[in-house]
Amino acid sequence: MARSGMALGGMALGGLALGGGAISAQAADMVFEEEVVVEEVVAPAWSFNIAPYFWMAGLSGTIQSFGAPPVEADVKFKDILSELDFSLMVVGEARYGRFSVSTDLLYLKVSPKNATPLGIFARSIGVGNKTLGATGLAGYALIDTPEGRLDVVAGARLWSVENTLSFSGGILNGRRFEDSATWVDAVAGVKGRANLTPNVYLTGWAIAGGGSSDSTWDLLGGIGYDFNDRISGVLGYRAAGVDYQDGGFQFDVTMQGPILGAVFRF
Repeated sequence: MARSGMALGGMALGGLALGGGAISAQAADMVFEEEVVVEEVVAPAWSFNIAPYFWMAGLSGTIQSFGAPPVEADVKFKDILSELDFSLMVVGEARYGRFSVSTDLLYLKVSPKNATPLGIFARSIGVGNKTLGATGLAGYALIDTPEGRLDVVAGARLWSVENTLSFSGGILNGRRFEDSATWVDAVAGVKGRANLTPNVYLTGWAIAGGGSSDSTWDLLGGIGYDFNDRISGVLGYRAAGVDYQDGGFQFDVTMQGPILGAVFRF
């Protein structure tokens, strides 16, 4: 009986040991499973925004059509509503991670009333100007954080300009001159955004270049407000210039004034 009891006790102890080993193995597995961390790599997604805006762009500089003397035009932005015939302005951008492509399209048709001829060619002059500017840029974000972003960009800007000059009085009384030109400039620069608060941010760009023209440049600075994740409003100031001359055609002007726009993201 004593030996049987000892045998039974040994079997019980062995069973407990086996059971304890199984429990320990299960516990180890559980610990191991808890310590395994699976990192999910999230691929960047495309994002898009489109921003129609109104630019109260005054225009000043020298305009010349083939066969006519150069004319000095000066339209203050405070007078643009009375001298602006039509305008269309919109910026678009597509982003994928740090990479981006963007475009800026502007069209202005103005009829300055205070243009003056050089010399004694006329007593007064009527000017009609149609300006189309289309810019395409590719960019890469040197800085991309929750606090802001800074892109370096490069691309091209197409200009298409049509001038109409009508002279009254003086030597050229009754004469009318029309001329147009289209050209492309290479451009490069930076553009970015700095978040001041969860809703308020600064935005802007600085772009310059040349090629077909002697020079072209474009500066913009503004402050924006995010109404929600999809819509923002922007108020700022923009100045842009181009100096182009080909034979008797000249367009050496600066356009500047306040801007007001909206940004739609999707």
